[in-house]
Amino acid sequence: MPRVKLYSTPTCTYCVVLKKYLEEKGFEYEEVDVSQDEEAQKRMIDKTGQMGVPVIEIDDEKFITGFNKGELEKELDIQ
Repeated sequence: MPRVKLYSTPTCTYCVVLKKYLEEKGFEYEEVDVSQDEEAQKRMIDKTGQMGVPVIEIDDEKFITGFNKGELEKELDIQ
C-alpha cells in the first residue's frame, strides 16, 4: 500500500472531506497540519508551488493538490 501524507489545516473543509474519503477506501495516512508545522509547509510549497490545502503526497514523490478524486483513484489504484 502506498505511503500517503496529507497536508492540511484544521479549518479546511476539503481536508475533512478528503480524510473521510481516504478512510472509507481503507487508506491509512499521515496528517500534517501546515498551520503548525513550518517545515512541512515549506516542503509542500517548494514541491507544489501551492499554498492551499489539501495536498496529498504519495510515496515521497507524487503530489496531488486539492481533492481531485479522479487523480487520487488513478494514483492510489482505487476502484
